[in-house]
Amino acid sequence: MTGASSTGPFRLSEKSLSLKPSATVAVTSRALELQRQGHDVISMSVGEPDFDTPPHVKEAAIRAIQSGKTKYTAVGGIPELREAISEKFRRENGLTYAPDSVTVTSGGKQALFNAFFALLNPGDEVLIPAPYWVSYPEMVALTGAVPVAVPTTPESGFMLDVDVLASKVTPRTRMIVLNSPGNPTGAVFTPEILQAVAELAQRHDLMIVTDEMYEHLVYDAAQVSIGTFAPDHTLTVNGASKAYAMTGWRIGYAGGPRGVIAAMNALQSQSTSNASSISQHAALAALVQHQETSQFIDMARRAYRQRRDTIVRGLNDMGLKTPPPQGAFYVMADTTPIHQDELEAARIILDEAQVAVVPGTDFAAPGQVRLSYATSMENIQEVLRRLGTVINR
Repeated sequence: MTGASSTGPFRLSEKSLSLKPSATVAVTSRALELQRQGHDVISMSVGEPDFDTPPHVKEAAIRAIQSGKTKYTAVGGIPELREAISEKFRRENGLTYAPDSVTVTSGGKQALFNAFFALLNPGDEVLIPAPYWVSYPEMVALTGAVPVAVPTTPESGFMLDVDVLASKVTPRTRMIVLNSPGNPTGAVFTPEILQAVAELAQRHDLMIVTDEMYEHLVYDAAQVSIGTFAPDHTLTVNGASKAYAMTGWRIGYAGGPRGVIAAMNALQSQSTSNASSISQHAALAALVQHQETSQFIDMARRAYRQRRDTIVRGLNDMGLKTPPPQGAFYVMADTTPIHQDELEAARIILDEAQVAVVPGTDFAAPGQVRLSYATSMENIQEVLRRLGTVINR
């Protein structure tokens, strides 16, 4: 019965009931059950760095605790951090966002959530290149807006075709969501593609929300911020999670038109209030202590590149077609040689190889699974050995 619980008198909201259940829950639950039974399951499903947070960042957090910086902060973040983010955007991205055009959130996901609720009305359409991160369409749908997938292909390396994007524009289109480098594909859109998207947005007066969380994890391409082409039409979202190995610290941020940022802050004031004060001071150290942070990023990028090359070569050699990603730390592998259905392929890989992967179902990537190479080279080599055994069977 829509809107009601079958086990009690309370009624669930239409919005909560509209959330699509994850197609990966069964695979994840099975992996946990196998681990509880003592099986040696290797997880290739986790989307977070396996490196520890850099020492200078942890030390800044300890100093913040010891000096009593444990109180509420301004909703949009401490002034020092917003100034550092403003300078980071200028230095690394060529973007001019004043500190009052910057907001700090409890992770990048909250920045996106705030942005969608600040910008979208019921019935608006939002164009999202697919395969996409699973939360984009769900968050858009929660606002009452309509997510519209824009397909890309493995053969193109999941590059966005702007003509296909333009063909999806209707009078109801309000927004384009970009993620480059992308999760789950690792695609990095070229400057030419980004400029064409910016021109499309300006022509139709659309807002661009660009998620650049993986910007520092780029291997064979140039990372360009689309905001340099259409600053008045772009909200740039980023955070500390991936580049600085700070997933659990929950620090995201965004820069964009002042009015949008003000609306996002107003929404946040009525939900979470400020991000953790301790985490904000830790993120400040990551942004202002350039030498230590750059050394950490360079070390991580070298390791990810080596792991990427190993897993892409291994998967392709065994017949699981895998385009080489240009960024992030994921690969999308064609598992139709194992089974036509990606959920069943993931189950077989888990049961027979004891390797946990993410089926492409929720990414709008049928016939494919995502593997994260944010794990040790030893794990990657063992995963390839186990998958080879499954393929040979």
